[in-house]
Amino acid sequence: MRIDIVTIFPTFFDVLDISLLGKARTNGLIELGVHDLRDYTHDRHRTVDDTPYGGGAGMVMKPEPWGEVLDTLLDSGSADRAEGSDPLVIFPSPAGEVFTQAMARSLADEEQLVFGCGRYEGIDQRVFDHVATRARVKLVSMGDYVLNGGEVAVMAMIEAIGRLVPGVVGNPASLVEESHENGLLEYPSYTKPAEWRGLEVPPILLSGNHGAIAKWRHEQQVERTRRVRPDLLADDGAVPL
Repeated sequence: MRIDIVTIFPTFFDVLDISLLGKARTNGLIELGVHDLRDYTHDRHRTVDDTPYGGGAGMVMKPEPWGEVLDTLLDSGSADRAEGSDPLVIFPSPAGEVFTQAMARSLADEEQLVFGCGRYEGIDQRVFDHVATRARVKLVSMGDYVLNGGEVAVMAMIEAIGRLVPGVVGNPASLVEESHENGLLEYPSYTKPAEWRGLEVPPILLSGNHGAIAKWRHEQQVERTRRVRPDLLADDGAVPL
């Protein structure tokens, strides 16, 4: 998978050199490019924003530098792409579709993802409209709240997507039993010692009865989901299979 990030804070993504994603890059499973939007400006102040038409507080990111950097990224490697495999350009936005585990799984199958990190009051709408004539565009929200910029949201999406790329996580089975994979929250986990500060591991987990353990874990998933995230269940309270 190829991932490109456009941002005015490129060093923000240095953390992607560590942990599993860092190893995935070293092993060639994920190719990452971080691009400074200011490198595509042409004034001595490297200006990327201006006042909004129609008035209002804050500043809006100018279309010119975005157009240049995205032209470069969309043109590069275009001859090598399979037909119908245009890059997907993702912009974090509180006005976008909510990011979910299901979306992360879908995005993990993409050949190339381009992330655009907005700042200030957002990016000129014409950037989205123009890019949509050349590639697929998706606006994605991390939830019902607003961040100062798109970098944190992009980092979260790359972490969620990257770990689903085949080979990134050493034991693929560990991905199956996580929260949201089956529509439920994950069951509680325990390790040694069996007793810690007066708190004991549930006896069923020490029984060696794998069928009973699986049943207990599913019950814990259902109970936790009903208590913490009832919105994940059907309107009638039915549990996903």
